[in-house]
Amino acid sequence: MAEGGYPSVYVVDSCAPCPQVPPRVSKGQRRATAAQTLLFLLVSVALCGMAIEACFIYRLYQRGSDTSASFSKIIAGKDITPPTTRPSVVIHPSKPVAHLTDGQNVVHEKHIMAWSMDADPLLYEMDYKNGSLLVQKEGFYYVYSKVSFLDTEIFYHSIELKTKLYVGKSIPLLMSREYPEKISSKMRSNSYLGGVFHLHRDDALFVKVSNSSKVRRYRSFENIFGAYMI
Repeated sequence: MAEGGYPSVYVVDSCAPCPQVPPRVSKGQRRATAAQTLLFLLVSVALCGMAIEACFIYRLYQRGSDTSASFSKIIAGKDITPPTTRPSVVIHPSKPVAHLTDGQNVVHEKHIMAWSMDADPLLYEMDYKNGSLLVQKEGFYYVYSKVSFLDTEIFYHSIELKTKLYVGKSIPLLMSREYPEKISSKMRSNSYLGGVFHLHRDDALFVKVSNSSKVRRYRSFENIFGAYMI
């Protein structure tokens, strides 16, 4: 009760325990927690990547197993279905080129060599007519020819040019002469010619020999003729 109008005085017990204050988190502990979280995320991403890669490897292995099994069936004669063939891709040269060979179906003139059109000749932006290569695009060309022969006399081999710039006879671009060691002996040899020339459109190139009957024709690739732009 209040005495004299004054409130009662309460007695405070100094031995009573004080309420506990939550501990403060230091900056170092915050950084460690963030680092652990980031490390956990990185490890999770790495594990997911490994799992995805394992799935891809498994699918590839299954496809390889199916292909091997199909080939095994084909070899064993159990599957007679022909394999699907891919369409062939034709690759054209980047510049004009021609390569011709001899052939048993070819009839040479006495001095002018002819070339086979049945031996799958290479002709790209160049034409062939009456034993001559026709230039369709002006530029510098490497021209070449090889002839194998058997003769007892001097053998001539040349590459000739016919052009509208010079009316008249053909112009020899390259020439070789082969002499036998003995007049009475037969000479087995070959002649190769090659050089670079500036050619114009509609120029005609052909191979000339001293006697086409002396040319050896056992193999088509022993006698060749060609040109390509450089």
